[in-house]
Amino acid sequence: MPPAPPLSPVTVVIDRHDDVIHTRTALAAHHLPSGRITLHPGPGTTSETGLAHDLLATLGKPPLLTGRFPAGRQPAWEAAAAWMTALPVTRLTVLRAHRLTTRRIMRLLELRALTGIHLTLVCHRPHLPAALHQALRTADYSLTTDLDAARRHYYGTPVTESPLADEPAGPTGPWLTLPALERLISYDSPRPCTDPCTPPPIIWRHRPPPAPLTAHTAQRVAHRLHAATAHPRLAAAIAAALFTGASLQQLATARPHDYDTAAATLALHDRARYTDGCAAHPVPPWASVFLQATACFTRLVSGEDQELLAAPGDRAHLLRVAETAKLRPPQPPAARRQGPVGRVEWDWRERQEAERYEARPARRVSPSRR
Repeated sequence: MPPAPPLSPVTVVIDRHDDVIHTRTALAAHHLPSGRITLHPGPGTTSETGLAHDLLATLGKPPLLTGRFPAGRQPAWEAAAAWMTALPVTRLTVLRAHRLTTRRIMRLLELRALTGIHLTLVCHRPHLPAALHQALRTADYSLTTDLDAARRHYYGTPVTESPLADEPAGPTGPWLTLPALERLISYDSPRPCTDPCTPPPIIWRHRPPPAPLTAHTAQRVAHRLHAATAHPRLAAAIAAALFTGASLQQLATARPHDYDTAAATLALHDRARYTDGCAAHPVPPWASVFLQATACFTRLVSGEDQELLAAPGDRAHLLRVAETAKLRPPQPPAARRQGPVGRVEWDWRERQEAERYEARPARRVSPSRR
């Protein structure tokens, strides 16, 4: 890998009179598609995790990171770093930096070192407070009091852009019914390969490939997944299910090395051939951001030997995220429903297959073969 480019110095903007124009200008420059985000820390908290939640909210994510975690620790900073790397974010402006504790500022500096972002801290005081001065001893930084310079070089130019015309700001609205999710809850049970395995490209022998999403549907799915969860693994698992048609058990066989960013492929394993064996699936462009985020997240949290995507134990969280995003498989007719109206039935296709299998007449054996 080529060496990482050198980090740019931290910029500290001194807003000596706490002029509202600084805050308005920085907030107006927030534009995630351009790689610029502005963080306005929530008042009344000094916890490092609380600041990470504020950062996730700035990235358009739910501030709480739901899911299973070792020892109950929420890896919120790792999730924020993963999303910032994948989206990608190049500039982070932090307002009210004079109120941050030394540990919170150090967290931001660690995030800068990890992601390579340009970090701008806005101090709404005439002088640096002690906590900010102490933290900046570990980093190169420059000071400016010029609002025009801050606007041109650090905050960014305000951008006005309307959201998707038919897609609300959050994961609400009508359900998207996606046949590729039919096998997410499946009875198959493949396991990851323990020996080195380089799977060939997928050849669909025993089941049809999932229909590719149209550009419009892919945009809506991505928009909803981004807004539904801050957990990279859960978002990536749902995205992978849509382009592989795989079950959660098979998705859980993927490890970080199974995602090839250069070839844009994701390898899933199935040595017992419950489905189509070990195979590499092409990753469509709309899903790559989710795979990149979970690859970074997994390396930061647990290393190369852990699941890249959601594990079978994450099933309840995974289905909750899908339903929050209003994504579901085809549903049974009203007369065949087993649950109350309005509840998503994820195993409808599996029940159909089991019923057809049970209804097949037993094959008679001729007397000569008895």
